[in-house]
Amino acid sequence: MTRRVLVARLDGAGDVLLAGPTVRAVAAAPDVEVMLLCGPQGAAAGRLLPGVSRVLEWSCPWILNPSPEPSRDLLQALREVVRAARADEAVILTSFHQSPLPLALLLREAGVSTITGASTDYAGALLTCRLKPGEDFPEDQPEAERALRIAAAAGFRLPAGDDGRLRLGPLPDISHLVGSGPYVVVHPGAAVPARAWPALHHAAAVELLTAAGYRVVVTGGPGEKELTATVAAVAGLDLGGRTDLAGLASVLAGADAVVVGNTGPAHLAAAVGTPVVSLFAPVVPAIRWAPYRVPLELLGNQGAPCGGTRSRTCPVPGHPCLSGVTPQQVVDAVQRLVTGVPSLQTHREMRHR
Repeated sequence: MTRRVLVARLDGAGDVLLAGPTVRAVAAAPDVEVMLLCGPQGAAAGRLLPGVSRVLEWSCPWILNPSPEPSRDLLQALREVVRAARADEAVILTSFHQSPLPLALLLREAGVSTITGASTDYAGALLTCRLKPGEDFPEDQPEAERALRIAAAAGFRLPAGDDGRLRLGPLPDISHLVGSGPYVVVHPGAAVPARAWPALHHAAAVELLTAAGYRVVVTGGPGEKELTATVAAVAGLDLGGRTDLAGLASVLAGADAVVVGNTGPAHLAAAVGTPVVSLFAPVVPAIRWAPYRVPLELLGNQGAPCGGTRSRTCPVPGHPCLSGVTPQQVVDAVQRLVTGVPSLQTHREMRHR
């Protein structure tokens, strides 16, 4: 008899991509069908993950920003989606600052009888299996590994031969967009302002990369066309707004390296195995959120005063965590990744991952 297991990750695309190894662990169990519960900002990423049979979408009022009104109709929509899916069991994936308990309550009401999650708070009967962060597992670990620990508590583990890296399913052919020959991707957009390197810094990096002999492709979403046009200028190929998430993944997969902030496309690059120059603002910890298990150059002052604040807008005048990174440093980092000669910083970062 098929077990219908709901894996819930209600956050953005990057968070959903980091749940990919956990999805595969659940899908590897005998006679299991995996349904992935996502918010609207993560659903497209969920559809790219191997092991997912169905993606269920729900706008969560304690995750989305701006938040939808937590109306009776909104809560009823979740109950109907879950009941229609006939889920027997749920694994709720959360970050250290999130509680699984509101969702666990709603899933109980929708008829899910077995629920696993990590909670610092007393869960009563809401969680069948409760892990206690700090006691059952450390918080300073990569987010993908945190999720795997939650799944393991529910009895789901990666099969032999699965190395636990991020992975995607088949991707579209985008050769008509990028043309022929090697290239480097620069992705200047960021989900929130606190994680953004200045547009003109990106533009200068594109010019320097071109002068160093690289062909540069600039990527961005439909709402970032003005930004990508500024960054690409006359030196880069501007693909702003010309790809969906699967197309962007394919563009990243063909690149020699990707320059990107700590935002969803950084994890998309990791999922296709492309080396990343990460312009990483430490508003969230790199140990948890840096691109996972790919060649990496981590740039930015990780000891800046904004560290760990989770701020969406930089709380420190001058944006010191990223303002000190120069375009030439980005070019140097790209050259190290492309030539396979990592910096001492990269060695240090990887030792702590």
